Amino acid sequence: MQSSSILGIFAKLPSEGNVKTRLAQATSAEWARRVAEAFLEDTLDRFANVPVCRNVVYSPSDAAGYFSRLASGRYELRPQSGGDLGQRLQAFVDDSLRRNFTRMVAIGTDSPTLPVDYVEQAFALLENKDAVIGPAFDGGYYLIGCGLTKMPLFADIPWSTPTVLSKTIERVTMQSLALLPPWYDVDTLDDWQMLCGHVKAMRLAGIDVRAPRVERLVLEYE
Repeated sequence: MQSSSILGIFAKLPSEGNVKTRLAQATSAEWARRVAEAFLEDTLDRFANVPVCRNVVYSPSDAAGYFSRLASGRYELRPQSGGDLGQRLQAFVDDSLRRNFTRMVAIGTDSPTLPVDYVEQAFALLENKDAVIGPAFDGGYYLIGCGLTKMPLFADIPWSTPTVLSKTIERVTMQSLALLPPWYDVDTLDDWQMLCGHVKAMRLAGIDVRAPRVERLVLEYE
């Protein structure tokens, strides 16, 4: 295990009406909950063998029992702080620094087909760069990582807008930034339908999707 590196998977309790709200508007709150639950469980399985300290950074704070069962000893548990996403990400970084980690990477659970290699590559890039970003097609990012150099990566960002990525990279110099290939999040019905097509194409091409719960929902959605 890379003892100086930490992965934080930001996760939210998949309760009906509180997750995937844009998808819920086009389908139903129950369907959106099931999608969020599948994303969460598949993501935790997918990254359980990344050779770093692995944390589930969960919300709400009283859901420790639920996440402990899912983590099943593969992840440490850390409750999310209060505030907006930027404040919660900064709290994760600050807490990791206090725990003597020097390379910190954060992802969410909205990209259930995200290649494990991308996360491992992010840690490798942080050996020589101060920050690493995985850009998402919606104008945000699916992954962000940083090292010991302090930068205001999360301050005054217009979260949930197409300018998240552009505003974030304004806070680092080109010499300090490493970039991963683009990938996609799944938040809307259009995103879900794109995921369905991608999953079917991967399976037809003989590629292991490594997201069995998501695959079952894709088949059910047909």
